[in-house]
Amino acid sequence: MAGLHVRSLLVTGANRGIGLGLVQHFLRMPNPPQWIFAGCRSPNGQRAQELQNLASKHPNVIIIPLEVTNPASIKAAAAKVGEHLGGSGLNLLINNAGIIKPKTLDSETLEDMTKIYATNTAGPLLMGQAFLPLLKKAVQGSPGSGLSCSKAAIINISSIGGSFSSFFTWDVIQATSYRCSKAALNMLSKCQSLAYREHGILCVALHPGWVQTDMGSSAGHTPPVTVDDSVQGMLKVLSSLSEKETGTFLDWEGNVIPW
Repeated sequence: MAGLHVRSLLVTGANRGIGLGLVQHFLRMPNPPQWIFAGCRSPNGQRAQELQNLASKHPNVIIIPLEVTNPASIKAAAAKVGEHLGGSGLNLLINNAGIIKPKTLDSETLEDMTKIYATNTAGPLLMGQAFLPLLKKAVQGSPGSGLSCSKAAIINISSIGGSFSSFFTWDVIQATSYRCSKAALNMLSKCQSLAYREHGILCVALHPGWVQTDMGSSAGHTPPVTVDDSVQGMLKVLSSLSEKETGTFLDWEGNVIPW
């Protein structure tokens, strides 16, 4: 990870799965970030126990109460992060929080699709809007030209399930609402890359693999990729991203995924 030098980052959905793995791996870096903001819906809940333990041992881990479908919660989180950062900006925003309901197409409902879309697609939109001033501030404090994750970036954790060209695991799990939400997230990532490029902010959609998490295993099958392997791969990809990759859809091994 020689190419990734991040002073500050925020990860949503940081209490378990890939989000928790990201926090753990950033802590293990030779030069860990000065600030790791861990967004979590219920910081004091049972599901956040492991994250609480990490924060108690590492003063650079700050748990931020955050519900990505609630604009007021996002605004409050941005203000809290800004207070900690003082005059500096946020280098890396990783929109990782996501939900899935493994249903067949016939059993999908308006309520489920709306809830999944709100978390998986609208949440990253609102997060990008709220944290844009801090990302822009990070660019202003970074020397040199070009785009990179070390300067300022939005990483949207997407899924190959949102690809029109690859109906990966359709025979195992249809999850139409989830697939639709991730296809929309991919378009959001492209839109963010176009809108925020002039500010010096890199934006990509990243497929973490089919990972062994509660969510990944929700269809009753054991996924092939461990959290550690996925996160290590993604961090390697992040370390190499430049303006050439902004607006693209990549996987945890750096391969381009067809839209």
